[in-house]
Amino acid sequence: MLTHLAAYGKAQGIDVDEEAIGYCHERGLIDVRLGAAEKLPFADGAFDLVTALDVLEYLVYDVAALREMHRVLRPGGRLLMTVPAHRFLWGDQDEVNLHKRRYVAAEIRDRLIAAGFDVERVSYINAFLFPPIATLRLVRRLKHRLRPPATVRSDFRYPAPRPLNFLLALVFGAEAAIVRRVDIPVGVSILALGRKVGHQVDRLDVTES
Repeated sequence: MLTHLAAYGKAQGIDVDEEAIGYCHERGLIDVRLGAAEKLPFADGAFDLVTALDVLEYLVYDVAALREMHRVLRPGGRLLMTVPAHRFLWGDQDEVNLHKRRYVAAEIRDRLIAAGFDVERVSYINAFLFPPIATLRLVRRLKHRLRPPATVRSDFRYPAPRPLNFLLALVFGAEAAIVRRVDIPVGVSILALGRKVGHQVDRLDVTES
């Protein structure tokens, strides 16, 4: 993601895991540092864009993290974020990933407002895959109730088969033209865009957590 963001300006990243930071440095992404979303290691008003892509669900104090993201944005800067949607979709993958919660759109809107943001967009995404994923999660939940598993396993295999990866990316990417124009009412994830009140920015510096 930092590689993509760097095409639009100076991109910096943080992570709480030193091993992940080392992996970034090995790949030539040197502007990545140790830090937590609830206490960002940056000055006030340092960035024009902050991205938090599937971050908030890991945090105990999610609103505190959003307030920190608001702090490091310049006036007029934006926060782009994604989170997993719907508690009824909670499954083994959430347990494996140590998620704290899944959200609904209204909760994200309320949290952004509480952190000081003007909310520009809140939309569900990953809608085309919602029916099969929801069916799979609900069937697995029923199976677990009838026969509790000895261990919790990931939904994914690594490395994933390339044809499957390609197909899923194609389906997911097909939503881009829709979400550019309208908010989608249902999906596996939520996309939100918040703006820090103030003047528009003239240049772009970004951070990714």
